[in-house]
Amino acid sequence: MPKQCQITGKKTGTGNNVSHSKRSTKRTVKPNLQTKRLVNPATGKIMKLRLSTSALKTLAKWQSEGKAFDLRKLIK
Repeated sequence: MPKQCQITGKKTGTGNNVSHSKRSTKRTVKPNLQTKRLVNPATGKIMKLRLSTSALKTLAKWQSEGKAFDLRKLIK
């Protein structure tokens, strides 16, 4: 399973560490992924997903607004 959010598609990024003397070395920037068991509102079944925290906040917002969504269709 790739280290990637199943809804937003966020994955490990690359960049540079830059020291005080402006020397650059490669680094990776990892997304904040959490494994969660969520109830799919469309089917009522439990799904185990690997999500970024920003995706979790979005799903919580949608749920509080009463927006209808299906987790199966959101998975990339």
